Amino acid sequence: MPDVASDATSLERRVDALRRAIEKHNYDYYILDQPTATDAEYDALLRELREIEAAHPELVSPESPTQRVGIAPQGKFNQIRHPLPMLSLSNVYNRADLDAWAARLARNLPGARFTFVSEPKIDGLAVALTYVDGVMQRGATRGDGLTGEDVTANLRTIRNLPLRLMSENETTIPRLIEVRGEVFMRQADFEKLNEQILADGGRPFMNPRNAAAGSLRQLDPTITARRPLRLLAYGIGYAEGGAPIAFHTEALDALRQFGFQTSLDAAVDDSIDGVWSRCEWWLNRRASLGFEIDGVVIKVNDLRQQEELGFVSREPRWATAFKFPATQQTTRVNDIVVNVGRTGALTPLAMLEAVNIGGVIVSRATLHNEDEIRRKDIRIGDIVVVQRAGDVIPQVVQVLLERRTGDEREFEMPANCPACGSPTHRAEGEAARYCTNSACPAQLKRHVHHFVSRAAMDIEGLGEKLADRFVDLGMIRDLGDIYSLDWRAIAELEGLGEISAHNLRVAVEASKQRPLERLIFGLGIPFVGERSSRLLADRFHSLDNLIASDVETIDSVPGIGPVQAQGVFDFLHTPENLAVIEKLRSAGVRTVDDDAGDGPASGPLAGKSVVVTGRLAEMTRSEAEAALRRSGANVAGSVSRNTAVVFAGEDPGSKAERARELGVPVLGEQELKDVLGGAPLPNGKDQST
Repeated sequence: MPDVASDATSLERRVDALRRAIEKHNYDYYILDQPTATDAEYDALLRELREIEAAHPELVSPESPTQRVGIAPQGKFNQIRHPLPMLSLSNVYNRADLDAWAARLARNLPGARFTFVSEPKIDGLAVALTYVDGVMQRGATRGDGLTGEDVTANLRTIRNLPLRLMSENETTIPRLIEVRGEVFMRQADFEKLNEQILADGGRPFMNPRNAAAGSLRQLDPTITARRPLRLLAYGIGYAEGGAPIAFHTEALDALRQFGFQTSLDAAVDDSIDGVWSRCEWWLNRRASLGFEIDGVVIKVNDLRQQEELGFVSREPRWATAFKFPATQQTTRVNDIVVNVGRTGALTPLAMLEAVNIGGVIVSRATLHNEDEIRRKDIRIGDIVVVQRAGDVIPQVVQVLLERRTGDEREFEMPANCPACGSPTHRAEGEAARYCTNSACPAQLKRHVHHFVSRAAMDIEGLGEKLADRFVDLGMIRDLGDIYSLDWRAIAELEGLGEISAHNLRVAVEASKQRPLERLIFGLGIPFVGERSSRLLADRFHSLDNLIASDVETIDSVPGIGPVQAQGVFDFLHTPENLAVIEKLRSAGVRTVDDDAGDGPASGPLAGKSVVVTGRLAEMTRSEAEAALRRSGANVAGSVSRNTAVVFAGEDPGSKAERARELGVPVLGEQELKDVLGGAPLPNGKDQST
């Protein structure tokens, strides 16, 4: 028979271990502002503890982290008791969880019809602001939900926080009101702050939330005043006097009239289908917002229904939070390896214990260069926080120094190239170390990978493995050799055959007619990407014209800077590169833009910066951008104050919104066709649909 007593003891030990771990993370996060676990890691511990306690109620105790909201505040600030507790929210992680939450609402209020409000969950620090007769009297952090810290002096330094409530449209200001909100920091502001801290020799913050919390809890308010903090109000805790409020949406409207910035794009839905669509909408927008959100808060809109639904375990039944997949996780650095790029630069990569970040399995992360490794003190064997946001290459954010065991090993960049054994060199003032052998096979392989890629010459069938095989066999010694391959020998290679060789030969021949901009990009000129390649092709119309130009002429191209211009000039005046270009020309590779005229275009768009966004009906976006470039326009990827016009199709998204904010004209597809046909540019009016 199983040993019941032994099992019970083991379970008690696990519960105790979970509680101690969670309390430690709470202290690090709320008190020290130095988190030692990611949100995903913390949530996993708390979820496991809740599941055990739900299955074994006899193990629940008052001091359990599941019975409290946060952690008691540090004693350096005066403590403030919240008249109405600032409660935490339950979490849902998928559609099934959301459906289960809605079903519980229906069971608690049978027959009720609900409407829901969905708002982004700002990743910041929750605060409560008390106003008496419209004047701010005090502000406190959330603390443990019952007692917070008095940070009134620091909150007063936040520029978008009203010190006196406004009264628009004769709105009655309550005699007493507590406003609840989130203090946060925008991503761009966070990055600038960290740059300054590094320049001053300090330790940078790990993320914007950590920066906001650390800034708000400074003992010296003058330090807080220099930090780029913002406040977003998300609700009213309680109020005495003022106009009656029956719905959460009315509370948001009142807060806006009082002078607060409120939850962005709050949406009302009368079905869970609509709520879920909104959650997915926010998840898709997450990477482009400019500030961090970690989920979506969903609330019952009717305040009377909120009151009837009440609370459970210090969580309101009437609200929940859909938590996004984590963009940060904790894992171990198993090794550090070095890759050799097509320019010869040596790039260190962290080989990680595989971890799921935002639905993607990550097993490696860039370490950039040796200075970055030293700055973050990354060692083989370290436990690290790894971040992946949007499509950005995973990177190591921070080493968790407190988890070191002493067995970790420091890493040194190699003195010799790991691909060819040649000496490596790092010039003074340069961040990167380079292989000194221009014939290094690793560099050549990367060159070939880039040249045949879809964005360059687009040679279908010549993938990385086959390209590497051709280099190793000596069939490709430079890019020009791609067009003089021995097709009979290739057909005899194991795993290929005559059909594969024929198909590859057809693809190689077809690539000779790629536009000039694709060839310029494929050459791998330092600092020249796809956009710069288009600008150079549009201006010079042939590779010979570009080669014949001096640095000043290249630098005069709008969108090309002095560093790029020098890089282009140096590359095109290196004998080895000129020899490769001659081989390409002799093989019949197109080096002239046949569609272009003899000089720069003129017309209503000549020299103007334009942006194309949205879905066009009668042409692809690439076709539209190509036509605009032929008309002399500089096609940009983002909207700025220098943008002359935005051409918008269906579903234009944030670029059109940004243009309207800046007063940049937004025109529709018909206006685009008219301008391309020679019509004058409409004068500063928004004509998009």
